Amino acid sequence: MGVESLLVFIIVGAIAGWLAGLIVSGFGFGLIGNIIVGIVGAFIAGWLFPRIGFSIGGGVIASIIHATIGAIILLVLVKVLKRA
Repeated sequence: MGVESLLVFIIVGAIAGWLAGLIVSGFGFGLIGNIIVGIVGAFIAGWLFPRIGFSIGGGVIASIIHATIGAIILLVLVKVLKRA
């Protein structure tokens, strides 16, 4: 993985984590936390979407949407487990 790819990966993770934090109220993790939530969300969506036959497309915007949906799933699961 090149430096440019790593930088895009981090930026997409930060944006996705930030958007997911806005959508799922009650979550604010700061820059590093948003990056981690976005990257983990991208892995969740990357694992889940092919299994259900869902495809967004390619490109940076599609990657951000993909990672955001995965991060929302992650934050909702954390919220549910926190209440239990």
